[in-house]
Amino acid sequence: MTKGEIIVSLDIGTSKIRAIIGEYNGSTLSVIGVGSAEGEGIRKGSIVDIDKTVQSIREAIEHAEHMVGIQIDSAFIGITGNHIVMQPSHGVVAVSSPDREIGDEDMDRVLQAAKVIAVPPDREIIGIVPKQFIVDGLDEITDPRGMVGVRLEVEGSIVTGSRTVISNLLRCVERAGIKISGLVLLPLAASTIALSNDEKKLGVVAVDIGAGQTTVSVFENGSLSAISVLPIGGDHVTNDIAIGLRTQTEMAETVKLRYGCAMVAAASQEVTFKVSRIGSNTDKEFSQFDLANIIEPRLQEIFLMVRQEVERMGFVKEIPSGYVLYGGVSCMPSVDKLAEYELDAPVRIAIPDQLGVRDASFINGVGILQYAIRNYMKRVHTHTAAPSVRKTGGFLDRIKNWFSEFV
Repeated sequence: MTKGEIIVSLDIGTSKIRAIIGEYNGSTLSVIGVGSAEGEGIRKGSIVDIDKTVQSIREAIEHAEHMVGIQIDSAFIGITGNHIVMQPSHGVVAVSSPDREIGDEDMDRVLQAAKVIAVPPDREIIGIVPKQFIVDGLDEITDPRGMVGVRLEVEGSIVTGSRTVISNLLRCVERAGIKISGLVLLPLAASTIALSNDEKKLGVVAVDIGAGQTTVSVFENGSLSAISVLPIGGDHVTNDIAIGLRTQTEMAETVKLRYGCAMVAAASQEVTFKVSRIGSNTDKEFSQFDLANIIEPRLQEIFLMVRQEVERMGFVKEIPSGYVLYGGVSCMPSVDKLAEYELDAPVRIAIPDQLGVRDASFINGVGILQYAIRNYMKRVHTHTAAPSVRKTGGFLDRIKNWFSEFV
């Protein structure tokens, strides 16, 4: 029997869908259950088959349920992708209380005021990431509650997403029988456990190298400043291996996970394996060195694209805290050394330290739990569950309240 509060995250990725059950006892978070399923119906981070995705979500949920022995009926859902866009915004309100003390109501009003901005009809405002609050001209305030003032302002970034993508995501989750407790922007979720406060303040680039895409997020002055998604990831490495070794994709993925090494210089000639080849009845032996000769060029390309994207987003100067890698590909041996060379900056691999999870590919899933605890737990019991997208067309209005503004 669990003693703390149960909270569930759902990370819907290209190669894997993970359901993670966390137990929060008021001070610490422990991972007590994990369920995984193949990401059927998802390509490059986007849902291309509703039925297959629903089935994969159900499998992941059932695996997690069996591990803990409880039934999951709701979860926090991670969201990202190349449809996510950030744009600057500004809001201002007059402090409403008679004693001019700024409270939660004033915070809500100024954040709502910042959301009053015109967006195309095919996009939806998900929420706002505040960069600073200003009280009567005094800026660089992270939390003005309790302060006294007349005029309250906020400067931040509006986060918008594609109506179609969000609709399909929510439809899949709810058809799988799971109520949606809230939507969480994955770079924000991951930052709660992958990045330190000093890194986010000084400036750092978080790089999530997934199977179908690579998400590049830049943090500075303590908040998320820019986000971009590159259409390249671990699946491209797998395809290169399949072509190079003339084997099936499934075999290439197995070989990559078991024997892959990011750098030729770190690979061994002594470590060997056999693969069945397409068009042949006999297996052929290869070494880890042979495999690294296929993997390294593709990873070099990924890191080059990351570096160019960071420069394109306007961060041409040296990033003080360097780069932090996570995601499935970052688990490969020597990937941090190769990244340091290609990015010409300090690089480290982020690994969650919650009980039971020591894998960089779980950063997003565990991050959703941590982010939800910080931003939702005080309000989650006061909100009703999300309505079914099949019964109402106004569900997108509700997600504005799901996305937590406080980071």
